[in-house]
Amino acid sequence: MEFPADFAARERALLGDRFEELYRYATPEPARGITVNALRCAPDWLAARADFSVAASPFCPSAFTTAPDWRPGRHPWHHAGVFYAQEPSASAPAALLDVQPGMLVADLCAAPGGKTSQLAAALQGQGILVANEFVAARAEILRQNLERMGVTNALVTNEDTARLAAAWPGRFDRVLVDAPCSGEGMFRKEAAASAQHNDALVTHCAALGAEILENAAALLAPGGVLVYSTCTFAPQEDEAQIASFLQRHPEFSLVDLSDCGFGRPGEANRAPEGFAAERCRRIWPADGGEGHFMAKLQKSPEVAFTAPGRNKPRRPAKVPSEWTEFSKTYFPQLAELPVATAGEWILLPPVGSDTLPLGKLRLVRGGVLAGSIVKKRFQPAHALFMAYGAQCANREELTRDDPRTAAWLRGEEIDAVTAQSGWCAVCVDGFPLGAGKVSGGRIKNHYPKGLRNLR
Repeated sequence: MEFPADFAARERALLGDRFEELYRYATPEPARGITVNALRCAPDWLAARADFSVAASPFCPSAFTTAPDWRPGRHPWHHAGVFYAQEPSASAPAALLDVQPGMLVADLCAAPGGKTSQLAAALQGQGILVANEFVAARAEILRQNLERMGVTNALVTNEDTARLAAAWPGRFDRVLVDAPCSGEGMFRKEAAASAQHNDALVTHCAALGAEILENAAALLAPGGVLVYSTCTFAPQEDEAQIASFLQRHPEFSLVDLSDCGFGRPGEANRAPEGFAAERCRRIWPADGGEGHFMAKLQKSPEVAFTAPGRNKPRRPAKVPSEWTEFSKTYFPQLAELPVATAGEWILLPPVGSDTLPLGKLRLVRGGVLAGSIVKKRFQPAHALFMAYGAQCANREELTRDDPRTAAWLRGEEIDAVTAQSGWCAVCVDGFPLGAGKVSGGRIKNHYPKGLRNLR
């Protein structure tokens, strides 16, 4: 691997003889992997039944490495949200956050959604997950991925983190900052990362990361935990970034990651003297990943803090009779849940989300899009079946080896065997693949065209 000259000069000066050791990639090709979605199944279940090669990842209990030439995006389980295709070491930061069901969690730089889906899986549908992305097009990709993974309790926002901090100070139990960075850990995977690298980019990313960290600190409740991560090696964005943050915020302490089970300690010569760099964690190319830095910070529970007044719970929207009739027939467990409406659209908001004042924040999606009222009939949305399809009262049960599964993912009609007339959830190995409508023993395909396996 030929590195950019300025990068190599900096790293050789910092590492000396260790440069060749740490920057010798552990695998001849970029590592490939998946992270299992615990909202669908357990890692052990997938490992025992996968029809593709998997090996346990050292970076996260729910992650596996896969063969470099395997195409996960075409597998039925990918379409069903059973796993997220993710470079193995990228799964490490979210696992360090120790998210528990019922918490309020924020992922401030969430797109495309791999780490976010890990946080959602840890919440197990309880609590609220704010998944934020500043770039609108990436926020839409984030929404699509969380929909595929069956996440029901996320608020997807498209905001500057300063506006989130102003709206929700001190609210969150956990915050993840997977900061925009200079991408030095992506040199082997992405030629553009190497071509665009320069000192000015590093300086810009360090300043942006510092700004996001400030807003993350403001969002965090007393006693809360913050994990900061990058996929770069630059001192300004890593150890020096955290050292500077701690100088500004004595109410935070650096949690020791030395027993996390992977990677190596942070580097003392990349930060001011006296900084406990060994408490941070680095993943070098030699460790089996492309490159990551992580630091875990805890806010003192003793911080003097006046919680902002919680807004009054919103009055539940009037439930349209069309939704009531549909839900009682196909999803009786959802029939009594509160709904939110936006024009003809009906949504199932996360429980408790009405206590987070949205104000003028840009909300891409809040909860699950159930569907819309069209000509006084309820038209269900794909998202409803991806979130709750396995519980639908009318299901067509496929297996991954059934020829109908591949046909379904191509957008074709298929024969109905287990489903009765009307709307049905189409499932593969028990996991939802969206909605169809049965008539005359055939299932009309409602799988979105943009998601189909057309090649």
